[in-house]
Amino acid sequence: MTDSAISFERHRARLFAIAYRMLGAVAEAEDVVQEAWLRWHGSDQGAVENAEAWLVTTTTRLSIDRLRAVKIERETYTGVWLPEPMLMSAPETPEQAHEFADDVSVAFLYTLERLSPDARAAFLMRDVFDAEYDDIAQTLEKTPAAVRQLVKRARQQLRDGTPRDAVPRATLHRLLTAFTDAIQRSDFHGLHALLSDQAELIGDGGGKIPSFRSLVGAKRLAQLFYAGKRRYGDAMRVEMVQVNGQWALLRYLDGQLESVQSYETDGERLTRVLVQRNPDKLARIAADMARR
Repeated sequence: MTDSAISFERHRARLFAIAYRMLGAVAEAEDVVQEAWLRWHGSDQGAVENAEAWLVTTTTRLSIDRLRAVKIERETYTGVWLPEPMLMSAPETPEQAHEFADDVSVAFLYTLERLSPDARAAFLMRDVFDAEYDDIAQTLEKTPAAVRQLVKRARQQLRDGTPRDAVPRATLHRLLTAFTDAIQRSDFHGLHALLSDQAELIGDGGGKIPSFRSLVGAKRLAQLFYAGKRRYGDAMRVEMVQVNGQWALLRYLDGQLESVQSYETDGERLTRVLVQRNPDKLARIAADMARR
């Protein structure tokens, strides 16, 4: 492996983390990282003072350009667009926590869709990667003052006053264990008790699979999960795994992955379910699970 390649590989995980958070799609992020490699390979590396800074800047700019393009595509997307989930364990070391912390959860990536590409980049660089305003300004080719305003408005849009990850993972694990058990036992009352009164389900079928855009209310959601088990019986299987660093459910019908369900909780009950049913966005997880 050449020195150029070794230098790039040293930073690949960080570059993918940036691109994936920006785009919410694995293939798109991989394409951006590949393009960053091509530009790095063709650059005058001897003139580069800081390889990591150069690669981060290049990856961020490529991600912004790509996000501008896909945002137009997502405006014509059939139904609700949800991020593509990834099988991903909770971070075990400080380094892993920095690269793939809870700021890569499906719920968080979905929330980031509210932001413009520049605001998304500024917010992520500042609040997730702890970059200095001067460095962000150089990357985005804006003034530090303009970047501060971008970050401030992004925080307001994301309601930054509400703490993220205030609920321990163990709490979500406990609730999902009980929820899975209630599904398997066709226990309507058990399901209902585990859902908040205003719990919401949001689905992404990509126009290929029928899916609820939004379903609200503990009773309605409990009826949906109850009816699913009653309809499919033993042909339906639910498995709890870690997706994007958070506990989630995989639902199988006749041995085929039908959906990835990401849950949010207030610490007492489940408050929101993001259901990915688009076959294109399930293919990677289905393949990964098949290899286990």
